[in-house]
Amino acid sequence: MYRSNTCGELRIADKGKKVTLAGWVQKARSLGSMTFVDLRDRYGITQLVFEGDPGLGREYVIQVTGEVLERESKNPKMPTGDIEIKVESLNILNKAQTPPFTIEENSDGGEDIRAKYRYLDLRRAPLQRALALRHRLAQEVRTYLDKQGFMEIETPYLIKSTPEGARDFVVPSRMNPGQFYALPQSPQTFKQLLMVAGYDRYFQIVRCFRDEDLRADRQPEFTQIDCEMSFVEQEDVLNMFEGMMRQMFKNAVGVDIPDPLPRMSWYDAMDNYGSDKPDIRFGMKFHEISDLVKGCGFSVFDGSEYIGAITAEGCAEYTRKQLDELTEWVKRPQVGAKGLVYIKVNADGTIKSSIDKFYTPEQLQKVAEACEAKAGDLIFVLCGPKRKTQIQLGVLRIEMGNRLGLRDPKVFAPLWIVDFPLLEWSEEDSRFYAMHHPFTAPKPEHEKWFYSDKKEDLERVCANAYDFVLNGTELGGGSIRIHNAEMQSRMFEVLGISKEDAEYKFGFIINAFKFGAPPHGGLAFGFDRVCALFGGQETIRDYIAFPKNNQGRDVMIDSPSLIDQVQMDELFLESKVKA
Repeated sequence: MYRSNTCGELRIADKGKKVTLAGWVQKARSLGSMTFVDLRDRYGITQLVFEGDPGLGREYVIQVTGEVLERESKNPKMPTGDIEIKVESLNILNKAQTPPFTIEENSDGGEDIRAKYRYLDLRRAPLQRALALRHRLAQEVRTYLDKQGFMEIETPYLIKSTPEGARDFVVPSRMNPGQFYALPQSPQTFKQLLMVAGYDRYFQIVRCFRDEDLRADRQPEFTQIDCEMSFVEQEDVLNMFEGMMRQMFKNAVGVDIPDPLPRMSWYDAMDNYGSDKPDIRFGMKFHEISDLVKGCGFSVFDGSEYIGAITAEGCAEYTRKQLDELTEWVKRPQVGAKGLVYIKVNADGTIKSSIDKFYTPEQLQKVAEACEAKAGDLIFVLCGPKRKTQIQLGVLRIEMGNRLGLRDPKVFAPLWIVDFPLLEWSEEDSRFYAMHHPFTAPKPEHEKWFYSDKKEDLERVCANAYDFVLNGTELGGGSIRIHNAEMQSRMFEVLGISKEDAEYKFGFIINAFKFGAPPHGGLAFGFDRVCALFGGQETIRDYIAFPKNNQGRDVMIDSPSLIDQVQMDELFLESKVKA
């Protein structure tokens, strides 16, 4: 062994011991007759003392042997701050070039340069803590599910292309010219087949692949905690995985979450928060004020289907400049509102509004009362088509929550969203799409509408589906599945998938249902998102060892890349892109 101890474990109780350490040089400080060197590994930092100058550069890999001494000048901010090592022998294991950025808690490297040298960035303590948290959470998942009788079973990565909502990554087959595998968007059909096969409790911490436009919280390859259970109803699934999340919160981050977790219907979430993943760490619920403001001569309101408001506490002092800036903010294409109405409830109880000339003070006072606004509060109002306006108001609510410091990453407010619509209608395509996926079962009490040919009946059908939401982010979701061939065929019919197409793409699972499929259901958590939110971050990149950028590229290894002509010929491929 190159070391007797790590750089993070020695304490004052080890005083007088002779030890051997190995690691990377964090920094060196020469004081003439002696040099202090900080030696780092993933466990911590230990100060070394050399007589003279050992000639060590940053990130040199070294091995030292010496005696543990008590520091004269202690550092209470370091776990090892009470001790230092008086070096008796030095072995330089590998010299290093000067890194392009500092390997410290807060680096001076920009995002692009740190991505190019990801192996150096991973030496930094914040990323080491992030990956350590990821490891602990994975262990908690496996421990909990194993105790609950789940089996970890691997499913294939080379599968058949199926329509699941996003574009597939496809892989050409050399042995089958002109034919392609697809990488799985999820193991959905395979885990259902495992239920048919009698493996009644399955899980997998599994890689999934989706070729879709990326954002900060999206990656082309990501990890799911994928689970499925047989002979269960919705309540059984919710209780099982609420228990798992409770254990993960407790053991990984030391947080107790409510027992039981709150539940909210999709319709209540949209009507109160404008989102199917509401952040309930703060209030600012919606108030519909249509009945109070329509018919008063303000044509914008009079012609609107829906008029909703939120109350920002203590914001009545906002200046005209601030209000104009917020108005322009909601008019951005990302939000899409046409304008913003405000009503100020001043500290003295008087009311000032951008629509003063259309409403009396008494009318505005009634609006303020309906919005539960107090002296010093500010009311924001948006109007338009109901769902569209609610979504816009929801985006504004989150923005105000950020500006007012109401979204503390150290506060955790999980909940279940239930009773989703089964289907959503596309005006553009004049057809229904599955809101979850085509294997989600309708709620039993809504099956009569599911088999109706009327559009309005089908729009009333709720899914036996559920999402786990934390702090405004969907961490996972699932459903009770369809488990008989007749209902599955009906779902494909409703979605406009022909019998021939359904048979070609999904014939294997429809046929499987004919051989005694049990009632089953499950869910999948986005593991990368779980890790990020448990770590108090909005984005997932630091919790993935080697992530892609927003263009889906790995700039460290320069991928994706062209392949040579020999490989192209073997795969019977031609490229229209010039090298």
